[in-house]
Amino acid sequence: MKYSNEVIINAPIKKVIALFEEEANLPKWQEGFISAEIIEGERGKAGLRSRLTYKMGKREIVMIETITTWDLPRNFTASYDTKGVYNIVSNHFEAVDDNTTRYFTENEFQFKGIMKLFGLLMPGAFKKQSQKYLNDFKTFVENEA
Repeated sequence: MKYSNEVIINAPIKKVIALFEEEANLPKWQEGFISAEIIEGERGKAGLRSRLTYKMGKREIVMIETITTWDLPRNFTASYDTKGVYNIVSNHFEAVDDNTTRYFTENEFQFKGIMKLFGLLMPGAFKKQSQKYLNDFKTFVENEA
């Protein structure tokens, strides 16, 4: 399953990128985020692998993030691997003008086992969750002094 999302952020691209790159900001805009633990590699470089933990409802989800491209603002691409789901997200940022940034993502999901059923029955839920993260990031950036 492939789809894209986008949001327009009322902030300069330099501010948007600085806030996006700062790991300490993740809990401020990714609902359910608990922790990120580096497994290998160096922050700010492709090849970084981290163990991300989220609380979603009553469940705790652990996924492995592998950064394949770290070339901001043009492209930040990562894969996310968890039980039954493999997801690739390409994040892109463009300056619309001096005070406005377009943030868009390209998402690809691959499902295994029981998760194939979820992917077939509820594809909109995945796109909706991806859009929520973009909207929450926009709100975070626009409210940051």
